[in-house]
Amino acid sequence: MISKIKNSRGFTIVELLIVIVVIGILAALVITTYNGIQEKARDTERKTDINAQHGQIEAFYASTGKYPCLASVTSTCADDLNDAAWRKTNMSGLDAAAMADPKNATTQADCGAAASGCYAYVPTPTGCDDASTDCTGYTLTATLEAGGTYQKQSLN
Repeated sequence: MISKIKNSRGFTIVELLIVIVVIGILAALVITTYNGIQEKARDTERKTDINAQHGQIEAFYASTGKYPCLASVTSTCADDLNDAAWRKTNMSGLDAAAMADPKNATTQADCGAAASGCYAYVPTPTGCDDASTDCTGYTLTATLEAGGTYQKQSLN
């Protein structure tokens, strides 16, 4: 007597398709979650950088009675926040990386106005410089990827 027993080995096409679809859905979820986590991490770094700058600028004010200016805004600025040599002398506790936005790490300088990819330092009054008018206040701003801005203002 000959028996015709069919030995089934392997998976059917339907089973393979179901597995592929499930793996695809899981991969999409992981990629989406990863991008969101990276965005939050960069926003947290921006807030940390602004807080570090704020602390160092306030320490400079405590020792000099004025805030630094920006040479890009006022040509007669001797206390230029964007001058690396000046920062090394007057703000030795400020890491140069704290001046750079996480998505634009090559530019280690503050902008004179809020912009994506650059921290904004706006001293007040407008046009303050070291020659005739001291800077008596400022606003630091970081544009967040999740939307909105993070700001710190002078304490005085």
